[in-house]
Amino acid sequence: MFADRAKIIIRSGKGGNGHVSFRREKYVPDGGPDGGDGGRGGDVIFEVDKGLNTLFDYRHRRKFSATDGQEGGKKRCHGKDGKDLVLRVPEGTVVREAASGQVIADLSGDNLRQVVLKGGRGGNGNMHYATSTMQAPKYAQPGQEAVELEVLLELKMIADVGLIGFPNAGKSTFLSRTTNAAPKIADYPFTTITPNLGVVESDDGDGFVIADIPGLIEGASEGAGLGHEFLRHIERTRLFIHLVDAASVEGRDPVEDVYTINRELASYNEELAKRPQIIAANKIDAIFTEEGSEDPVQRLRKEFEPQGYPVYAISAVSGQGVPELIHAVTAKLREMPREKVVFAQEYFPEEHMRDNSLPFTVEKSDQDEHLFIVEGPKIERMLGYTNLEAEKGFRFFQNFLRDNGILDQLEALGITDGDTVQMYGLKFDYYK
Repeated sequence: MFADRAKIIIRSGKGGNGHVSFRREKYVPDGGPDGGDGGRGGDVIFEVDKGLNTLFDYRHRRKFSATDGQEGGKKRCHGKDGKDLVLRVPEGTVVREAASGQVIADLSGDNLRQVVLKGGRGGNGNMHYATSTMQAPKYAQPGQEAVELEVLLELKMIADVGLIGFPNAGKSTFLSRTTNAAPKIADYPFTTITPNLGVVESDDGDGFVIADIPGLIEGASEGAGLGHEFLRHIERTRLFIHLVDAASVEGRDPVEDVYTINRELASYNEELAKRPQIIAANKIDAIFTEEGSEDPVQRLRKEFEPQGYPVYAISAVSGQGVPELIHAVTAKLREMPREKVVFAQEYFPEEHMRDNSLPFTVEKSDQDEHLFIVEGPKIERMLGYTNLEAEKGFRFFQNFLRDNGILDQLEALGITDGDTVQMYGLKFDYYK
């Protein structure tokens, strides 16, 4: 089974908690705080391994985690950082957020290594919170939480040329004749059930990579036949060789075949249908035209060359016309831009994680009209890592109330100077 898709859960490492401790030595009766910082949690990194060509390693294991940072220690000892998790994938792998389908990373082109999830920051030890008014802080900052995300891995093959056409049009035979690939060849539909890559060597050394995409059928863009399973592999190609059975061996009309496949390309992705195509009218050694009937190759040329699609008559079996076709493809690639198709990042995990999605509520007490209650996981977490006795911590607390719209909501509920705001165990008087 060719593994070109996998859905997995990745988790970054949690940051280690800061430590609370005090210097205790002989002749130093009142030693200050010496709690060390927690270690950083491990990152989740995707990296290209050019020795891989499938996502098989991710088909039977669902969850992958970086390690957590260790808690800080006494005597200002820093906790050990968590170990990064490096996930190795084939070149051309696209990492998407599973729910939305948005691209997080495209491991192709120059992007061969990308940090997808950052590990949690380690918490500060209590040595950071000593002030002139609070010389023995009994508080340390918790480490930042781990981030967990379900992602979809998709392998989109890297090839200059995509070989498209109906099943049994002769694509595998053509690939075996022109490249070093050895695809399975037989006379029944869907002989090719996995995409094949081959390298075409030209006389001047300017070769190219060609991908034999499994045969498409009408309705492929909606998932019929092999449909979506393989259409994704042609999204990176710069040029298509559209192989068509000019001899109508299976009774289909070659002109209608070309239109049908192009409709499927447009239905799947409009940009694909606009890419350059060279039509290869295959099986000319099997053409038998009745007297007075039109030559199918000439019919193809009359129909498609005015649309900008050159038509070459070939026989993949005998090799007739194949060198001329390869020369035309090489010349076309030379005049086209060399840039590879790389999918831009659409989803940024850091914008969707951490505290951003945690809720809170702002309500007026039913028992006391001068009491306002603010609660929720976001408030609880903020209070957990903020030292309100320190000037910096209190400033952060004020900014938090303003930036999250809590002050606006309190004012909308009618709070006035001197009223009390309660946040779990914390109470303070409100003054504008």
